[in-house]
Amino acid sequence: MDGRQIVLQMKYARIIEGIANVLGITREGAMRQFYHSVTFQMIQEGIADLHCRSDLYLVDEFLLEKAEEVHDK
Repeated sequence: MDGRQIVLQMKYARIIEGIANVLGITREGAMRQFYHSVTFQMIQEGIADLHCRSDLYLVDEFLLEKAEEVHDK
């Protein structure tokens, strides 16, 4: 694993922890939701340099994505 992937994995861990805390769910549940999100896909693909954003910003982006999914249903 290269250095970029190590840094991203550490960032993902902090985002997942933030999601778990905000939603009051387990880390495993937060991880499952995050890794199946558009937010995760966009970070992985380097879209809009999201990987450079703060962890809190990315938690908020994830929460906005989930809120839109609920609204669209």
